[in-house]
Amino acid sequence: MPYDLSLTEEQTALITTARDFTKKEITPVAAHYDEHDEFPKDILRRAFETGLMNVEVPEAYGGLGGSCLDHCLIQEEVAYGCLGFNTSLAANMLGAMPVLVAGTDEQKKEWLPRLTEGGEYAAYCCSEPDAGSDVAGLSTRVKKDGGDYVITGQKRWITNGGVAGWYTVLATFDRGLKHKGIAAFIVDAKSPGVKVGRKENKMGQRASNTCDVLFEEVRVPARNLLGTEDGGFKVAMKTFDRSRPWIAAGAAGVIRRALDESRAYALERKTFGVPIAQHQAIQFILAEMAIAYETTRLLTHKAAWLVDQGDLSSIVSSYAKAYGADAAMRVTTDAVQVFGGYGYTKEYPVEKLMRDAKLLQIYEGTSQIQRMVIAKNLLGRG
Repeated sequence: MPYDLSLTEEQTALITTARDFTKKEITPVAAHYDEHDEFPKDILRRAFETGLMNVEVPEAYGGLGGSCLDHCLIQEEVAYGCLGFNTSLAANMLGAMPVLVAGTDEQKKEWLPRLTEGGEYAAYCCSEPDAGSDVAGLSTRVKKDGGDYVITGQKRWITNGGVAGWYTVLATFDRGLKHKGIAAFIVDAKSPGVKVGRKENKMGQRASNTCDVLFEEVRVPARNLLGTEDGGFKVAMKTFDRSRPWIAAGAAGVIRRALDESRAYALERKTFGVPIAQHQAIQFILAEMAIAYETTRLLTHKAAWLVDQGDLSSIVSSYAKAYGADAAMRVTTDAVQVFGGYGYTKEYPVEKLMRDAKLLQIYEGTSQIQRMVIAKNLLGRG
């Protein structure tokens, strides 16, 4: 099927809605939430009411029934205002995605309306103190006990972990089985034994809530198992295939913001009697930023389009995520350079863009993990 770059009228309208919301609600207050390390609950509630959350949840379960590309269009616009807000929105969909890819109709009817109608948050509990990109190496244990499952372990770096109403949790029956021993479960945050641990004091993306979630002999009914007892790893991989384009979309948003800020400053700031935009050194930096934005956006749209066609090509998602994350880090660092000493101060937004961008290279599979996936595919070992 030929790759179609065109956007529908509905998608163009979606961009306008998300852009207007970001301009009004997010950009003016992003520095406040960064400075105070505060979760923007009220603003995200308005994002929910505006229709910017739960985008890919089908209408049958109260969602917008949008595509992966629809979601990416929103994520780019929100990231333009603040990557921390962007991550909070994406993590909510990330928590729901395992239910969408592996849940029964009964599970979807029970859990998804809590997001789409009740306005709750979901969180995805995969990473652990000693297991991040190595999903098969997790140590959170699960065992059968009568008609229930019992989960014990500690999850770390959980976005929305302290505000979620429910979690999707990966746990292993036997670490020796590696990926074949992993199962995925839905766990209500109010279940006895679920505890929210320490909140991370992060360098960037401080508007997003990131914390430990502890499971101490937490009983989970059998009906909350997602898929099969040995299918949790596949659920995780299918989830990442769908979520990595969202991360790339966030990268596109922060790149575009860095470019806009740098261009405006370069036209205003003067050295040697002329605007610095007239210096070829600055022109080359701005040109590279523009190239990075267009490339990231195109890769993102292709990865999302493939997901929407049912072609869950993890290699293209990895292209988009790896390139976009690295480009965002490079471009935001260059933006600080364009601003010179002013860029290193909180008086201007570019230092925050740089701090926020770094996390793009780490979560949802590091830049190195993406290259491993790509290399294995190239060499016929993937």
